[in-house]
Amino acid sequence: MAELRAGLEAASSAAPAAADAASDAAASVAGLFRARYPEILRLADLLGADDPEDIAQEAFARLIRKQGVLRDPGSALAYVRAIVVNLVRNRHRHLRVVRLRTPAGRHEDSSEQAVILREEHREVLAALAGLPPRTREALMLRYWLDLSEREMAEAMRISQGTVKSTVSRGLAALARVLGDQT
Repeated sequence: MAELRAGLEAASSAAPAAADAASDAAASVAGLFRARYPEILRLADLLGADDPEDIAQEAFARLIRKQGVLRDPGSALAYVRAIVVNLVRNRHRHLRVVRLRTPAGRHEDSSEQAVILREEHREVLAALAGLPPRTREALMLRYWLDLSEREMAEAMRISQGTVKSTVSRGLAALARVLGDQT
């Protein structure tokens, strides 16, 4: 009986200590959340999370569940960062699988439309092939690679004004050639 009383007294005195430890742990997680949430949110965003707020909040929720199990309370920030990285990585994997298994909702063109489109492409490519190399290069950089005038000037090693006039002359030449074919 005395042993039972001693056990109950030890358990009752341990309960407040456990409650104090739990409240201390909750306070440390709350402090970490207030201090580091913007950083964790930014990390999730930079890693390419489609919903960085959800990822950051889930990371802190997992920290709360794991708080009593962490060996080193000072490693809580590292744990949250690792959770963010893993959650984003898992989300990307999941989305990749979904994309692979989802049929493309692309509208199929009729055979006639496909032939007409191929013929139009052939005509445009033939017209481009008839342009001077520098003009063709300028049009490809502008409309295929979608480069700015500054980027085109750097790539072609010419001034921006020359880029503008070359593109303008190329478009006019294409309009003449393609306009004559219709």
